[in-house]
Amino acid sequence: MQPTRRISFVLALGAAAGLAFAPPSLAGPVSGDDYYQDALGKTGPELKAALHKIISTNTKLTYDQVWDGIRATDEDPANKANVVLLYSGRSQAKTANGGGVDDWNREHVWAKSHGDFGTAVGPGTDLHHLRAEDASVNSTRGNKDFDAGGSPVEEAPGSLTDDDSFEPRDAVKGDVARMILYMAVRYDGTDGFADLEPNDAVDNGSKPNIGRLSVLLTWNTQDPPDATEQRRNQVIYDQFQHNRNPFIDHPEWAASIYG
Repeated sequence: MQPTRRISFVLALGAAAGLAFAPPSLAGPVSGDDYYQDALGKTGPELKAALHKIISTNTKLTYDQVWDGIRATDEDPANKANVVLLYSGRSQAKTANGGGVDDWNREHVWAKSHGDFGTAVGPGTDLHHLRAEDASVNSTRGNKDFDAGGSPVEEAPGSLTDDDSFEPRDAVKGDVARMILYMAVRYDGTDGFADLEPNDAVDNGSKPNIGRLSVLLTWNTQDPPDATEQRRNQVIYDQFQHNRNPFIDHPEWAASIYG
């Protein structure tokens, strides 16, 4: 039996029994012409506007729902009972979350004070930039901008920090850059929140900006999307928000918009 006919047959049996469920995907990741059709061939501000329209039709989560979202998106492929912490790189039990020193909590990669959106539904709960992180490392990062240099961060090998910036470990530099660029395209000031934009500064405080853009663009190039990042994008699309981070699917669009 051909795969499409088999799925149709199973769905028909389910309908007859009064069941409702979604068929499994046959197409794999949705990252091509179908999803981005209205953006293809565009550059610069036109590309940014087209991508904003495409990714802004997402389902929104509450801040409490983010816990379960992160347990799925940041799952350790080598141990499904654990999540992998973004800056620390440590694998930790999914249940070891909270505010304790050795717990993991919800890190806003675009610091929630930059634009003052807090934990509001929308930018404050968007899984595309919310990650599992050690509570103390999250506190060390605080609302600092991203830049190169500083002193080693305890419990986050390879990460550095100084008074006004934070540098993540090499393995996730590109991930961080693409999360920041996603937020800037998704939240443009038209939905009741501030217009988020990266700039080439640090110490941005509560302004709706995060830097340093030139460094983030370099990280995007140096650390291209890997299978873990692509899987995360797909889980968010399939199971939670039903939108994608275009810079994971098309990292070259970063330079087209911001280069």
